Amino acid sequence: MTIARPALEPGVTWAPLRLPPISRTTLALFAGASGDHSPVHIDSDVAHSAGLDDVFAHGMLSMAYLGRLLTANVPQDRVRSLTARFTAVTPVHGRPTCTATVSSVADGIARIDLEVRLEDGTVTVAGAAEVAV
Repeated sequence: MTIARPALEPGVTWAPLRLPPISRTTLALFAGASGDHSPVHIDSDVAHSAGLDDVFAHGMLSMAYLGRLLTANVPQDRVRSLTARFTAVTPVHGRPTCTATVSSVADGIARIDLEVRLEDGTVTVAGAAEVAV
């Protein structure tokens, strides 16, 4: 079976990864899987005591979603790097969408600009990946 993959050419935008709303169950499961049991991610009382409206998603959960988008479009063995900068929180019940655009190709390496954005337009993660072409 051949998997159709998008072209690695500058300007190509991949199909977005639209995720369901972040639930408390998702946060609890990710805490267990990652070992990150920071209470601001899973305990509403702690989040409120820190001045927050409620718990929010782990930044690394959003980065994992970017990795999922990346490896759905490029074979894993071609990924050379994946970086991210966390720019805003993803609140519980937020609906993230991950996007990717090929920004350049040179010397056998494609640079992919990655982003996680909420429905209101807030960018929560800005990232990039380098993949062998």
